[in-house]
Amino acid sequence: MLIVDSQVHIWAANSPERPWPARHAPHKPEPITKDDMLREMAVAGVDRAILVPPSFEGDRNDIVLAAAQAHPGRFAVMGRLDPEAPTSRDEVRTWLTQPGMLGLRFTFHRPALRPLLTESRIDWLWPEVEKAGVPIMTLLLPSDMHYIDRIAERHPALRLVIDHMGLTKGKDEEAFGELDKLLALAKRPNIAVKATCLPSYTTDAYPYRKLHPYLRRVYDAFGPKRIFWGSDMSRLPCTYRQSVTMFTEEMEFLSTQDLEWIMGRGVCEWLRWKV
Repeated sequence: MLIVDSQVHIWAANSPERPWPARHAPHKPEPITKDDMLREMAVAGVDRAILVPPSFEGDRNDIVLAAAQAHPGRFAVMGRLDPEAPTSRDEVRTWLTQPGMLGLRFTFHRPALRPLLTESRIDWLWPEVEKAGVPIMTLLLPSDMHYIDRIAERHPALRLVIDHMGLTKGKDEEAFGELDKLLALAKRPNIAVKATCLPSYTTDAYPYRKLHPYLRRVYDAFGPKRIFWGSDMSRLPCTYRQSVTMFTEEMEFLSTQDLEWIMGRGVCEWLRWKV
């Protein structure tokens, strides 16, 4: 089966020539490069990966685009954009003309960024990306899911993906305490879910049985064609291979056909990444 990781980060070191903005610390003390990622993918049996620029690098896409252009069959990009920059409207219209670019990724869960969503400061964006056919991946607080519901209802041709099954903090019951707010979005056919970074949200050890009932609820709501496996590898408390086999070998409720969709086919079709 085709295995496609729906979210990994690669980055370059903070340097005077390429400084990072003052946001937060990197996931690892040393950068993960495209070559590091290719080696990890070979060991884990992962065919492709969606590269998402980490927020600590700022709103730049140079490293990930270079990787996707060097290895177009292995990498593609969900890029970052400052929606309040004067040039952002023009950039959205031609966003998908960049080789290797499949869409946009926004994070609205941090206090400095949350008002962009909750105060309607970027309402211009949604009709523009819908018209341009640009899919969006987004990370937001569970309490803000109703904003995405409203956007999806108003813009039915806009393809939206919720990162990390809506998780932002905590472990086990605390992490999944507001899962119902994510499940309520399943009624929108233009919303999908990334099952990414999940081992980081449990105190359990591999094969992470505590996570399986929550995944079953998401599966029952969204179905296999709107759930996209991914690792967020730089944050994993387990091996990359285990993040794969947690799904492919340990979840008895998933059929072979389900796994084909969840592990790769679904995200490729959603983002229109030709196989």
